[in-house]
Amino acid sequence: MSNTITHGFLDDPIFRIVSDVAAECGVRAFVIGGYVRDCFLGRPSKDIDIVVEGSGIALAEAIARKVAATERHRCHVSVFKNFGTAMLRYHGTEVEFVGARKESYNRDSRKPIVEDGTLEDDQKRRDFTINAMAFSLQNEDFGALVDPFGGIQDLARGIIRTPLDPYVTFSDDPLRMLRAVRFATKLSTDQLRFEIVPECLEAIRSMKDRMVILSKERIVEELNKILITRTPSIGFRLMDQTGLIEYVLPALAKLKGIETVDGRGHKDNFSHTLQVLDNVCADETSLIAEGKLHDYIPLEDGNGFEERVRTEPYLWLRWAALLHDIGKPVSKRFDPGIGWMFHGHEVVGSRMVPKIFQELKMPLNEKMKYVQKLVGLHHRPVALVDEEVTDSAVRRLLFDAGNEIDDLMLLCNADITSKNPAKVVRLRRNFELVREKLVLVEEKDAIRNFKNPITGEYVMEVYGIGPSNVIGTIKEKVKNAILDGEIPNTFEAADALMRSFAPELGLVAVK
Repeated sequence: MSNTITHGFLDDPIFRIVSDVAAECGVRAFVIGGYVRDCFLGRPSKDIDIVVEGSGIALAEAIARKVAATERHRCHVSVFKNFGTAMLRYHGTEVEFVGARKESYNRDSRKPIVEDGTLEDDQKRRDFTINAMAFSLQNEDFGALVDPFGGIQDLARGIIRTPLDPYVTFSDDPLRMLRAVRFATKLSTDQLRFEIVPECLEAIRSMKDRMVILSKERIVEELNKILITRTPSIGFRLMDQTGLIEYVLPALAKLKGIETVDGRGHKDNFSHTLQVLDNVCADETSLIAEGKLHDYIPLEDGNGFEERVRTEPYLWLRWAALLHDIGKPVSKRFDPGIGWMFHGHEVVGSRMVPKIFQELKMPLNEKMKYVQKLVGLHHRPVALVDEEVTDSAVRRLLFDAGNEIDDLMLLCNADITSKNPAKVVRLRRNFELVREKLVLVEEKDAIRNFKNPITGEYVMEVYGIGPSNVIGTIKEKVKNAILDGEIPNTFEAADALMRSFAPELGLVAVK
């Protein structure tokens, strides 16, 4: 054990309570894992794990009784007997308790055979040295750092390394290969880039086939955590380098490579996608800090939305950035007169999104539809940059994007990439003109949450008819006239238009 740690890491009263009750119960307890790591990184953490040389459940329940008796405050304890863990909530702080254990694995499963063990056994089973550090909660050495594998030095050097032979660690639980990628991504900063040590990288390359025993849900959980980091491209490049990408997201792997015909090649769409993803993350972070991004929550009655300022990264925007060019390998064509073309790749990609979500066992609800919409529309605003920005085109874009227009514009702005800085400046300047036009048209015509002024019930009432296809024809005519700027978005103008062409459909007004 090293010197005692006293610099505010264990100031929360819960730690002294655990220490006292553990002594009364005759067991030893330690804070372990992510909380210890984040203390040294200076990162706020509420991920408090207590490992007990004994029963974690029994200690949690004893603490709850002690608090109830001394503070007249009820601590809620949730017990998970199948996992041998307990979660205790104390004045808003959640603490998980588990008994120290040692584990062994069957090669065809990531479910371990668990036996009671010591702190040393428990630290050996941890995934990485930086997650194996512990603080002692014993009265005699409260706060002492227990670091048998040099995790504190690895943390200072930015190293991801396993406590034991990486082949054993990754074979026991293949998810740890993806977790190595996630921690290298999450912990990297401008000042210190975390690296997976060469022997671990080689072990991952050699054992990537073990990924097949993992559930899609666990893989997606790690992917999501990578996507909400500051620079998720770090993780996807590591997955590419180690071969994990083929098991995690094979459709993304197909974007790799540059094909050349007659000396003309296209850009590497994999690298471009990662650049766009990082651009989206940086831009979203800046806009959140400025309070300029909003989410629209549907009201319970289904009539309208509640607008809220976005305060956290939106995972599904980042999925849209990751998949925005997913249709390019399918739509790629070479024209001798033009060069490489990816015509319609946004439509192809949009159609691919549901299948990708289904294969990964991700939600097939409005979140999937959001990603599908952004993938399908991501080329529209960029196309307007090179064309005359007409009110009609902008109305159509606003209508099709709806409440997702701000995220769509964020994605499209991030998609403007080129090795020619002058070209990027020109495109971004033109793109700002599109943004300005969107604001002006929205203020004038209120298209974002468009509702047709003419309802089916009104058509039936005016013409004395029942439900029929002609109602859809009338509503479509009115909608297109508004979007094309032929009439203003008002009931009076829409009603007049309807009455002017309804006779052509054989309709006679009765009202």
